Amino acid sequence: AHTSPTTFLTLYIFYPAVMSSFRKALKSRQRDHKERSQLGFRKHLGLLEKKKDYKLRADDYHKKQNTLAALRRNALDKNPNEFYFKMVNSQLKDGVHVEKPKEEVMTEEQKKLMRTQDINYVEMKRVSEAKKIERLKGELHLLDALGKQRNKHTFFVDTKKNVKEFDLAKHLNIVPELVDRVYNRPTVETLEKKSIQGVVDPQSVMKLAKQRKLQYETLSQRIDREKKMYVISQKIQMRKDLQDKTRKVKVKKETPGAAAIYKFDAKRKR
Repeated sequence: AHTSPTTFLTLYIFYPAVMSSFRKALKSRQRDHKERSQLGFRKHLGLLEKKKDYKLRADDYHKKQNTLAALRRNALDKNPNEFYFKMVNSQLKDGVHVEKPKEEVMTEEQKKLMRTQDINYVEMKRVSEAKKIERLKGELHLLDALGKQRNKHTFFVDTKKNVKEFDLAKHLNIVPELVDRVYNRPTVETLEKKSIQGVVDPQSVMKLAKQRKLQYETLSQRIDREKKMYVISQKIQMRKDLQDKTRKVKVKKETPGAAAIYKFDAKRKR
């Protein structure tokens, strides 16, 4: 059969569209090639690195190398005789550059105001600690706290023989295991007639004891912090009072646990 030029031109125009759809059809049926995971006998070596992991590591390495190269180039291009402000604000002492002391430009009123603000802030934090301490004391009751003064209970007997034969557990009518406790010591009749309420298994008892000990430690830390804040506020107040021009005499030196004590001359207020 003879093909006309017009027909040939028409086939040529539609040829790319036919090939593109054919290529898409082939891609839809082709097999996906996936990267394999780490082999079973090599799992102790960790995950097998994929290309995306290597790409991130390589990019990070090249970025750091470029940064180091830029810093080396800046150091080589720097002029050691170029002016910078350290030349004015520092001086050479024993071969070491030391910054010159700056003069204070605050007035006495500004200093007093700053002292007052510091005192207010420290007092606010101290009051906050005191409230937390009271809350913890209300929860714990300090029945078996370490360092607490032990209460005494004196028993009177008639003879020395009775002293030697005295049995505290029998006298208080309690079991011997509860003799050393200062709280919650039920009598033998109470243990026989009533059931025990609360946790009884050893693990729960040890867990509660550990929590109670932690709360006591927290309470002790908060009490120490509150005392330190009180001392700090007293020292700040004393430094504020020393700015007054009134003549004064030191009575007691400052210590880590207390502020200094001064005696000021009586000044008549107008």
